[in-house]
Amino acid sequence: MKIVLLADLHGNMVATEAMEREIERIRPDDIWFLGDAVGKGPESDKTCDWVRTHCNHWIAGNWDLVLRRFPEMNEFYVKQVGPERLDWLESLPQEDELEISGFRFRLVHGRFLNPLYLSFDPDEKLREGFKFKDGRPEANGMICADSHRPFVRPLEGGYAINTGSVGDNLSLTRAHAVLLEGEAGPAPLNITILSVPYDNRKAVERADLYPDLPMKEAFQRELLTGIYSR
Repeated sequence: MKIVLLADLHGNMVATEAMEREIERIRPDDIWFLGDAVGKGPESDKTCDWVRTHCNHWIAGNWDLVLRRFPEMNEFYVKQVGPERLDWLESLPQEDELEISGFRFRLVHGRFLNPLYLSFDPDEKLREGFKFKDGRPEANGMICADSHRPFVRPLEGGYAINTGSVGDNLSLTRAHAVLLEGEAGPAPLNITILSVPYDNRKAVERADLYPDLPMKEAFQRELLTGIYSR
């Protein structure tokens, strides 16, 4: 059983299409989306539609929810995404679970339900991510996104995993996702970070086609340098 988990597409269709080609090569059995289809980049409508078409399960991220909550601050994205997509994003759960190879992972984007999780966070903070907010029994692993930096951290009793970002990864300017390979019941589990190169310059030029994109230059710098610019 092969499962791809990805997140943070952020309107970057150039990176998304590169990840799509890698997914087609892998031919996974399932694809999970862990939030932030929209915001930051120039083509949020297209990345939102890609998520709806290509993924089988969905979790809302902070950007997916913030557009409806603060429309006056996000006018460009609200107009581009449109009411029907906003309704769909608003309908998504903020946490879910996945069982594979004897591990029961809690799946969450990060914010708004949890804090931003980073690879160097204390074990105690990451273990808090094993706890469901809706009353379900505690998991023995967590898979999150939000920080735009992939990692795998073994902890006492389980793993904390971050998918990284497809559309705006920091530190490493590639599209990132996570591949799990395992089976039902206790069995070996392979955890692979997918690091997919894409044409960053083309993505920068694509953003130039949208003169009203908020903080366009900051987004473009992030694509080229991997350094947070906001």
